[in-house]
Amino acid sequence: MVFVDLDVLFVDSDYIYFMLKKAGQLPIGGIIDEPGSSLKYKTGDWRAFWPKIDEKKCIDCMQCILDCPENSVEMLKDGKRGKVNLDYCKGCGVCSKICPTKAIEMERE
Repeated sequence: MVFVDLDVLFVDSDYIYFMLKKAGQLPIGGIIDEPGSSLKYKTGDWRAFWPKIDEKKCIDCMQCILDCPENSVEMLKDGKRGKVNLDYCKGCGVCSKICPTKAIEMERE
């Protein structure tokens, strides 16, 4: 069993973050430091699964749009569901679990 002193861990991670940011070497990803900056971090390449939508089963209930933690399911101007933006979809499967008609299946990349 390993014990970690959380006070030291948090101080060290904050120190590393500020030193990298100060040096201009902070890598893209994982840190949202200004409003709207999450659009810069395309995290879709993290996923192992992607949602495949069966258009025949979809009833446009919008549950996938409402429950997607990454807001990667697009809504069209006419109020219908659009495509999944794979630049941001992490493949978590929430959309497939919440779909009342089981129109969304998660497939391995």
